[in-house]
Amino acid sequence: CVRGRRAHSGPFTVGRERNESAATAKPMTEYIVTARKWRPMKFEDVVGQLHITTTLRNAIASRRLAHAYIFSGPRGVGKTTTARLLAKAVNCEHPVDQNPDNTCERCLEITGGRSFDVLEIDGASNRGVDEIRNLRESVRYAPSKGPYKVYIIDEVHMLTKEAFNALLKTLEEPPPHVLFIFATTEINRVPPTILSRCQKFDFRRIKTEEIAANLRTIARAEGLEADEESLMMIARKGDGSLRDAQSLFDQVIALCGTTITAAGMIQAMNMVDQEMYFRVTDLIKTGDAKGGLDLVEEVMTKGHDLREFLSGLAEHLRNLLIVKATGATTLLETSDVYRRRYAVEAASFPMVDLLRLQRFVNGTESALRWSAQPRFKVEADMVQMITMSRAREVGDLVQELDELKKKTGEGSHFADAPVSPAHVAPAPSPGVLRDPAPAVSAVLSEAEISSRWGDFLAEVRETKISLLSVMEGAQLLGVNGDVVRLGVEDDFQVERVEKNRKALGEMFHKVFHRNVRLAAEVSAEAKRKQKEAADTPEHPIITALKRELGAEPL
Repeated sequence: CVRGRRAHSGPFTVGRERNESAATAKPMTEYIVTARKWRPMKFEDVVGQLHITTTLRNAIASRRLAHAYIFSGPRGVGKTTTARLLAKAVNCEHPVDQNPDNTCERCLEITGGRSFDVLEIDGASNRGVDEIRNLRESVRYAPSKGPYKVYIIDEVHMLTKEAFNALLKTLEEPPPHVLFIFATTEINRVPPTILSRCQKFDFRRIKTEEIAANLRTIARAEGLEADEESLMMIARKGDGSLRDAQSLFDQVIALCGTTITAAGMIQAMNMVDQEMYFRVTDLIKTGDAKGGLDLVEEVMTKGHDLREFLSGLAEHLRNLLIVKATGATTLLETSDVYRRRYAVEAASFPMVDLLRLQRFVNGTESALRWSAQPRFKVEADMVQMITMSRAREVGDLVQELDELKKKTGEGSHFADAPVSPAHVAPAPSPGVLRDPAPAVSAVLSEAEISSRWGDFLAEVRETKISLLSVMEGAQLLGVNGDVVRLGVEDDFQVERVEKNRKALGEMFHKVFHRNVRLAAEVSAEAKRKQKEAADTPEHPIITALKRELGAEPL
């Protein structure tokens, strides 16, 4: 009994203490993510879509609103936000310069999602014909407060074919008080019959500088300290999506606190430091193969994704190429500090070297998806990229020949004959690249073809996968001038190679940067197997099938 009373009285004591604690506790402030807290409330606040917001405001001012709009574009660029702004602007009691005032009862209801006149429908979860039939019934009823009843259907491409058909008649001749706004990330999946009944607006990817400027404004308003490089890193990670960048911005704040620096962000989020890419180009200039292997080891030790590393390296080379080609840094999506570094670094590489390096890295990144050992692939390609020889300008070679002629005094026969790039053999220089002139068909060695054969197979897989089985089983028999001889299994495969010679040559050129002709023949090993099969006695069942049923070998 005593035990029972204790057990009985315990919960009441605990419950009373819990209730008293709850009564004295301060309510927790509701946290709102940046993408929601800083959602644009007027057309001027929409980032990067001025061509659309200006058109919509002019349509409102001139009272030339269409009955249906379709907003298409990547995720996170403002499609749904603009649809809500348009819904508020046409229903606002006191609009200001075709913008909603956001203070009247109608605007507040739409902002809070309580309006009966603005209905947001998720096309992914309401994609059937029954939902669209219900919508057709509801459009007949007049709006409860405002002049327009607005239907916003997000991800409209998810509707079924039957649902689109059910929507057609209503969309073509809706009541005057109805406004349809569709949003989609896959405009190609919307039937043409629907598109022809809508005004179409294409939302573009937002520039990195515009995203960084938006984050800078938010940081100042929130009392946060963020350096320029960290904001540019977040903006680049957003990849044209403001919402993605703002979500990453929230994550960075949670990790780094109120002071955000590029170094702290790299460490907290385990991102690849930009300095690592400058180290790669330094290794290429010095020809340090060991340093390249050490760098790959560092990438792996720090837990970086190899594909992310290669993607960043390709962007790094692209920045160098842009500076080299334009002589300016205005097209670079980076901070001013790195703009100055790229301007200096680009002077160390000829343009042909940068083109070859970028193609090489892109090929490695593409082949990584099919590699059983991604690290080994990256290590081998890093060493090959570092140890390539450097391109030589034809003008420099001619000058060297002239100097040699003056020194030897035996160069009179050179004076009458023009020097052609095809007759000049550049001297290799370790650690830098040598690139033949595009019109020259230089001879490849069997070793070079064998070392990059996996890249060639990856290109075949990407471009024309029907030829992959033939190329995977092919053997390199030799190289005769500009003819690469391949051994295949039978005459059918020989015919396949002959029919697709042009396509295979283009794929080969894309990987090896040489103009060659692929010639196929049945290999000696395959001929030996065919002879052994012919000499083997035929099975009695096969003989009977041929005799009784007229069967023939395939």
